[in-house]
Amino acid sequence: MNIDSRERCPWALIDPYLLEYHDKEWCVPQHDDGVLFEFLTLEGAQAGLSWLTILKKRENYLRAFSEFDPEKVARYTEQRILKLKQDPGIIRNELKIRATVRNAKGVLALEKEYGSFANYVWNFVENKPVRGSWIKQEQVPATTPISDAMSKDLKRRNFSFVGSTICYSFMQAVGLANDHIVSCYRLKEI
Repeated sequence: MNIDSRERCPWALIDPYLLEYHDKEWCVPQHDDGVLFEFLTLEGAQAGLSWLTILKKRENYLRAFSEFDPEKVARYTEQRILKLKQDPGIIRNELKIRATVRNAKGVLALEKEYGSFANYVWNFVENKPVRGSWIKQEQVPATTPISDAMSKDLKRRNFSFVGSTICYSFMQAVGLANDHIVSCYRLKEI
């Protein structure tokens, strides 16, 4: 892997997929409902697996789940769900596939209630990203009181695969939290 000399979060140096994700997307504030639904889905798919595994399957997920259009995914039939269970390009866990369909319906309900899914999720941080000041990667938390509250509220709304750890990873992925370590060049850029 040939990279420049800028300091980065150590986890980004493990693989080119992680490096690109770190340098271009991780902790960048997102307000597009489709992108937010995509990351909620991918973070849920990651449960019990590595993020690298999911990144490598990301294009397949985009294809399999209608470019993460929640209106389309919410209409998936039982036949479509069973077909997805046979798709080797995604994680073929039936519970995770069904959760994606259920969560798409939840996203649509939140869009009606809040005007957008973005309005809903950004409410948890009062529309301002939470910025960490971590010196070492090991200091970055797996959950926070905010991710606990988000998880609890999403579960109350019938979402699945939205435990506090998944919610916090989602928060990082979409820029609700900026957890680049202090020596990483991306902390200040974002």
